[in-house]
Amino acid sequence: MSATTVLGTLETGVELEVPVAQPGIGKVILSPASADLIDGVKINAFPVWPDDRGYFLEIARLGQGLVTDFPAATSQVSAALNYPGIIKAFHFHKFQTDYWVPTAGLLQVAMVDLRKGSKTFGAKNTLYVGALRPWQLFIPPGVAHGYKVIGEQPSVLVYITNRNYDPKDEGRIAYNDTAIAYDWELQHK
Repeated sequence: MSATTVLGTLETGVELEVPVAQPGIGKVILSPASADLIDGVKINAFPVWPDDRGYFLEIARLGQGLVTDFPAATSQVSAALNYPGIIKAFHFHKFQTDYWVPTAGLLQVAMVDLRKGSKTFGAKNTLYVGALRPWQLFIPPGVAHGYKVIGEQPSVLVYITNRNYDPKDEGRIAYNDTAIAYDWELQHK
């Protein structure tokens, strides 16, 4: 895809476009309050209560927190088990908002702002989330997202969407799109 590829329009009238980005992983987000976070993306740390039997974590309470505005009638809860090394990227939505809670393993989450005219249009964020960094992620329409499972353990991603699945709302961009130029390789820092 190229920078002139229009991907659709959000309900707000904002056009979606694949940006031409600098090669790499963009800004690594180390704090939920990071100034480098793509506009509209929200992060909350969540508590995990471990004991000698295992652990407990609360995914969400509808009507509270990051899912406050998710309507009970159309919200959908799903889970994905992912094997080490897989990449699932990129996809985006014109209408749907995603709320992700990685509950096991470790994910390298990549996001790219596709919203032409957004103050963060073209920005890339990388977040390392999961068992070692228990964060809830709120991903608005128009932000392309995907992930790679890193480490030797499978991951489990539980997610809630504010709308029932509609394949007409979901767009896809190849994980190795040359305009986005996301670097999925080990960074050797």
